[in-house]
Amino acid sequence: MSLPAYRSADPARTYFAYNGAWAFLSALTFTLSMVYYIRDAGLDPLQMVLVGTTLELACFLFEIPTGLVADLYSRRLSVIIGVALIGAGFLLQGLVPAFLAILAAQVLWGLGYTFTSGADQAWITDEIGTERAAMVFVLSQQISLAAKIAGTVTAGALGLINLPLPMTLSGAGMILLALTLAVFMREQNFHRTPPEERETFRQMAETFKHGLGVARRRPVVRTLVVISLISGLSSEAFDRLWSVKILNFDFPTVFGTSDPAFWFTVLALIGTLLSLVSSVALNRLSPDRMSATHPNGVLALLSGLQVVGVIAFALLGHLWLALAAMWLNTIAGTLAYPIESAWLNRHVDSRSRATVISMVSQANAIGQVVGGPPLGALAGRTSLRTALLASGLILTPIPALYLRLRPAPSERRQPDPV
Repeated sequence: MSLPAYRSADPARTYFAYNGAWAFLSALTFTLSMVYYIRDAGLDPLQMVLVGTTLELACFLFEIPTGLVADLYSRRLSVIIGVALIGAGFLLQGLVPAFLAILAAQVLWGLGYTFTSGADQAWITDEIGTERAAMVFVLSQQISLAAKIAGTVTAGALGLINLPLPMTLSGAGMILLALTLAVFMREQNFHRTPPEERETFRQMAETFKHGLGVARRRPVVRTLVVISLISGLSSEAFDRLWSVKILNFDFPTVFGTSDPAFWFTVLALIGTLLSLVSSVALNRLSPDRMSATHPNGVLALLSGLQVVGVIAFALLGHLWLALAAMWLNTIAGTLAYPIESAWLNRHVDSRSRATVISMVSQANAIGQVVGGPPLGALAGRTSLRTALLASGLILTPIPALYLRLRPAPSERRQPDPV
């Protein structure tokens, strides 16, 4: 059955535009969100931790059900619903600077994210095939970084006028993006279960069991789930506490201002530019590493750099040295993401792809919910440095987990060049 002309947009171009718009609008919200929480909403450190925990708990509760919806009904519909809900959450957060409203916004954001998580990658993989998907993920990552730069600069300019303004515009833009996707995003290679054959709860249970079976049988999938869990145990505290450490430093005066809003924009911009340059350089100098069939070596190296970055950030007492360590962690994570995404997609079939990807995301959410509050309490009882150091030490098993994976016989013809 042919689709209407207005849904005939090329899937790869649609995916690039979607990720570019997502990155731009997300940067509008997140560049100054920490400053907004403290200045406009008046949140204390405990409330800031609870905001993060609420978001991750929402992701945990809704990840698998929404992933199953994407597998059983429509990846396209799941993405559209998710983007609209995220927009509503951003809009609420920007319009109402109060703790409870911000918590409600996290629930909307988390629910929306779980609709998109796994569904967007599964959609593009179905539409263009697994072989082409690897390079599309890499190019999409570079487009997203460029769009993030534009969003970061825009957020800084708007934030100097009014701190909540970039968040409000971001929410409205996300809702507009959802409407645009509804018009132009096509779905031709996904075949949902016919209504007369649907036994919804039974079908959902069977799809979930199939995805769980894949995770148990395939070492790559099982290991990536464990790695995602470990990353989550570390990342929630680091993501919330790094800004607290940075705010303890005295910012230099530039252009007549040392305002944290200005400097947070500058720091986000530098980090994004470094990630973009590193991604483009690695892709051009060594494209075989970006699309290796069994990239455990390069992922072990990048995860090791992340460990070094987090631990160094915790220990260093000089502003620019600490920032360099933080950017090392950011660059390594940015480079690793598309490589790991393509690797995971090659080890799952279309039937359970969104569900398995959602399981990986859910493992990360579990880790953040479990690991965040204890590390936050550790920061209060001991010191910020101790909590950040613990975050880095938690990551240390990850390089070894990558290295212990051995390629299957079919993969040994194209070994990872690292």
